[in-house]
Amino acid sequence: MARDWCDAWNRRDLEAVLSHYAEEIELRSPLVAKRLGRADGILRGKAELRGYFARGMTNSALRFEFEDVRIGVDAVTVLYRRENGMRVSDTMELDDDGRAIRMIACYAGGESDV
Repeated sequence: MARDWCDAWNRRDLEAVLSHYAEEIELRSPLVAKRLGRADGILRGKAELRGYFARGMTNSALRFEFEDVRIGVDAVTVLYRRENGMRVSDTMELDDDGRAIRMIACYAGGESDV
């Protein structure tokens, strides 16, 4: 799942990326706060996620280099490096179908100034 998710991002395949998320997804990220001006840094629902991810995919340099994965109980953390060298961990709580219902993005050393 983790490698497929990174590969979908690298192909700019929005539908393949979104297939990993439940309709009721909640995403928390400091980049949401910075880029969208949302103080809480939260996106709710697949429709908001679609718009946010589509915007991110316009970055022609975008590239996710898969580094590792951590498996938990109904959860996974994907560790990867962005095209700009930023190290990221995305922790996803999964529903019964293996789709993310909550995701929390974290950046190494406060590197969320992208």
